Order: sequence, then structure tokens, then C-alpha cells
Amino acid sequence: MAFAWALLGHDIAVDLGTANTLVYVRRKGIVLNEPSVIAINLHKNTVVAVGKAAKRMVGRTPPHIATIRPLKDGVIADLDAAERMLRLFIQKAHPSRFLARPRIVVAVPSGTTSIEQRAVKEAAYEAGARRVHIIEEPMAAAIGAGLKVGEATGNMVVDIGGGTTEVAIVSMSGVVVAKSVRVGGDELDEAIVTHIKKEHALLLGERTAERLKIDLGIVRAAPETGADPVGRHRAGLAMPAEDGAAGPVDEEPPEPPPAPRGWNPFRSRPKPESAPQAAAPRTLDPRASAPVRGRDLVSGLPKTATITAEQISEAIEDQVQAIVDAVQTTLDQCPAELAGDLLDNGIVLTGGGALLRGLPERMGEATGMPIRLVDKPLYSVALGAGRCVERFQAMRDVLLPEWSRR
Repeated sequence: MAFAWALLGHDIAVDLGTANTLVYVRRKGIVLNEPSVIAINLHKNTVVAVGKAAKRMVGRTPPHIATIRPLKDGVIADLDAAERMLRLFIQKAHPSRFLARPRIVVAVPSGTTSIEQRAVKEAAYEAGARRVHIIEEPMAAAIGAGLKVGEATGNMVVDIGGGTTEVAIVSMSGVVVAKSVRVGGDELDEAIVTHIKKEHALLLGERTAERLKIDLGIVRAAPETGADPVGRHRAGLAMPAEDGAAGPVDEEPPEPPPAPRGWNPFRSRPKPESAPQAAAPRTLDPRASAPVRGRDLVSGLPKTATITAEQISEAIEDQVQAIVDAVQTTLDQCPAELAGDLLDNGIVLTGGGALLRGLPERMGEATGMPIRLVDKPLYSVALGAGRCVERFQAMRDVLLPEWSRR
């Protein structure tokens, strides 16, 4: 019977994210990467567009066409819209298999309740799945990052997505300690909109705020008064000069200890020539700016303003600190036997939010540990869930226990 089902369609892994949905098809890899947006004609109750086409319509549609983001803060907020969106994405992944009823592995945040997990499964079943399995996002991200999650050693992963930030310590195919905070790319965008509204009396759109975050987003360094010199040395960062010290300002930073097991601190990664901040992560270039257009809240007319990288850094400071606090809280709850493993293995950053400039350096300052940004942070969860469908029997232990569908 299993062979007959295999003829109808390949198994699928879905990273059902707040901002983007990625679909991994067995033996094919990632075949779909679309924004988690669907446009619906309210008069006819029909789907107008989904994915990229629907995202281009955000803020530009008449009242009878609603652009909906079915997920909020990592969980389904509109079940009907989520079902329709997921069904269309599955059809895109299986364009020539109209009878396909694949087995689906869906990644969800670690803090989701059983009711929220049931909503995800119902959406997948209504979208045409014959069997649905759930995997926690930090576990999938760890697998996608190449960590050996099945061994009796501790690994820490920080997955910064669109709606949530997942921080977890994994060992023996399970999550030992986890913390999920509802701070992610969407919160950063909202913080930018609020800051520009306050400072420039200018109302920005969602897409404009996202573009500012990508183009000018940079994380400022932690206050020097709270920096740990020993931690800074372990993280491979420059040591602050003591008061009255006569050493040269441009002195080379001390060499960090060698990274075991093939892990490289972020200081040893090749630095792109187009990002001068990577060479001097603790400084902001005041000339980095971009013009943005929005609506003047005073006159109500269109207006253009120039926004600098320093303003964006100030706007997102609270959200960045919340992410750092979540990492520190998780480390505080780490079992003593795994603490030594984390010092050796460091912290792995994944997710779209991990691409924020200066975040690895800021996290290294706060924790005193080596930080590694994976090669494809946007795809880590999808690749990890995809490995589960490629080697389903071998990876069953990382999946959450099933409930009986009535």
C-alpha cells in the first residue's frame, strides 16, 4: 500500500512561516519559496493571488479584495485562509499530480500549544495530506544546519524568523531547553514604522519598512559598561582599552582559541567586500542612508524623508535586546553537563533575522561564546524538515508525538 501511495506523490516538508512558506519535496529539494500571503475576493469568496503575487498587492487593493497573512507570531490566525494557501502551495509543488496525497512534515514554533498544533495539522489535512507529522522549528533548524542532534552532546540554535525567535539546546534527538519569544522580522518592521512615525511624522508601509530593515538594518554594540572583557576575548572581539592605557587604537585583537569540531567563530568567516560594517562591526557609518516615501501625518500629503542606518539601529534596539535576553535566559537554564559542550560548539544562528548586520557580534559580546551564522539561514528549517522526509524512519525520534485524528 505504501508503494501505491508513493506512485501518487512524493512526501513533502513544509516550513509554514509567518513571513514565508517553503516547501521541500522528497528527492527534489526546496521547490517553492513564497511569502505567506493570500489575496481573496470577498464578494465572490475566490482566491485572487497567493505568494509573491499576493504580497505585491498588500496596501494596494480595493476594499473587496483582502490580502491576508494567515499566520501571526508563528501560529495560524486564520484557519480557512491557511488551508487555501497551503493547498495552492502543495499544488504548485505537485503541478502534474492532481491525485497526490503526500505525507507532510510541518515545522512549528517550540512554544505552540496542542490546540495550535492541531490547527496546523487540520490545515495540512484539508490541503490534501494523507498523514501529517509535526517537528519543532529549532530542532528542524539544528538538523538543517548540520548539527548532530542524535548524539549525547549539547548544541544551541537560535532561529530568528518572521514571527518568533526560537532558542533551543538540543541533545539526543530532543529539545532539552527551549524558549520561544514572539519577536522576529515582523516586530522589527513594526518598530521601524513606529520610530519613523515618531521622529519624522511619516507613515510608512509594511514593504517600505522591510526594505529599510534589509538595506540599513544594523545592530549597535552593547554598552561598554555591561560588556564582559573575558567574554569578549572568548568571542574573538577586540578588548576595550582601560582608562589611561597608552596602547595604539588600531592594535590587532587577540587571537581567539582554536575552534574545535570544525566550528569557526564569526571573526574567521570571509568578510564580503560590500559590507564594510563586517570589518568594523562596532561602528556605524553616518553616511549610510536611503530616501523613503510615505504619507505626512501632518499635511496628509505624500512626503520623502532620508533615513540613516543609525536611526534604524535605534528603532530596533528593544527588539534586538529581547532576542539577546532570550538567549541568555536559555543559557541560564542549561544543564551543567551540557554547558561545556556549548562552550566548544558555540551558538548557531539561523533564520532570516540572523542576517541582520552586527547581530553575531552583539550576541558574542553578551554570551562570550563563538557564534556561527549558517550558510543558508533562510532555508535551515525547510532543509531540516526535508531531511526528515528523506530519512523518515531514521528521523522519527525528532518528530512530536502524534494525536489520533477523529
